[in-house]
Amino acid sequence: MFKQSASMKRLQPLGRKKQGELNKTEQAYANYLADRKYRGEIEWYQFEGIKLRLADKTFLTVDFALMRADGVLEMVDVKGSKAIVMDDAKAKLKIAAAIYPFIFKLAFPKAKKDGGGWLEEEI
Repeated sequence: MFKQSASMKRLQPLGRKKQGELNKTEQAYANYLADRKYRGEIEWYQFEGIKLRLADKTFLTVDFALMRADGVLEMVDVKGSKAIVMDDAKAKLKIAAAIYPFIFKLAFPKAKKDGGGWLEEEI
């Protein structure tokens, strides 16, 4: 079984939120998406709105599904830090990217000292 380091545990949230309930980082990203929608960059977004089947009894529910103004669909998983991205989560995103015609991304908040905003990495 995978054993987490003390530093890894400090980076993770103190418990799971109920399905459909956003944590602080997800809420901040939702605010960012609302701003992008207002500016006309995206047409639609939904928190935990799409569940993708990867294999028998294996699914991926990304944090945010969104449709850009050009009609392209993106699936974004929001993490509080690069340090807490688990291998299995990244593997699921890679598998989903190989199966589905969407763009898959991981999003991380940038530190205020670095200008704030979001760092997005395409899978």
